Amino acid sequence: MLKPMIAMGLALCLALPAAAQDADDDDDLPAGLLAGPNKRDLPEIILSVGEPLGEPWVLKSGGYYEVEITSDGSGEIALAGAAFLRAIWIDEIVIEGLEIRPLGLDSLEFDEAGTMEIGFVAIKPGSYELAVPNGGETQRLQIVIE
Repeated sequence: MLKPMIAMGLALCLALPAAAQDADDDDDLPAGLLAGPNKRDLPEIILSVGEPLGEPWVLKSGGYYEVEITSDGSGEIALAGAAFLRAIWIDEIVIEGLEIRPLGLDSLEFDEAGTMEIGFVAIKPGSYELAVPNGGETQRLQIVIE
């Protein structure tokens, strides 16, 4: 009884590498959700005192997105949106080549001119916004996750 089980296990182990190699040969399949072909670039957000943030976004739940947020240095400018930032999973934030992988965010603030890039997966469907605190209606970016 033991010998047939060992023989079956050995046969299975020998067959697995060939099956795995066949799967690797299929170049049409992306490597995963965070693979380059799955990423969608969003329009850059420019932070400038009194200027609008941009056109509304419509995102798909489960989609991977990247956005650059740039401050022109015209003043200390924050960008708040706790509800939106909790409805996404942040893969990384890149600032001057430094990668940050946070567990979550409440807001961002630029004390001087600079750019950060945020890669994230949209998770929770709903309507959200990113806004400059006390910035008025034009300094709000409406976001819908479908």
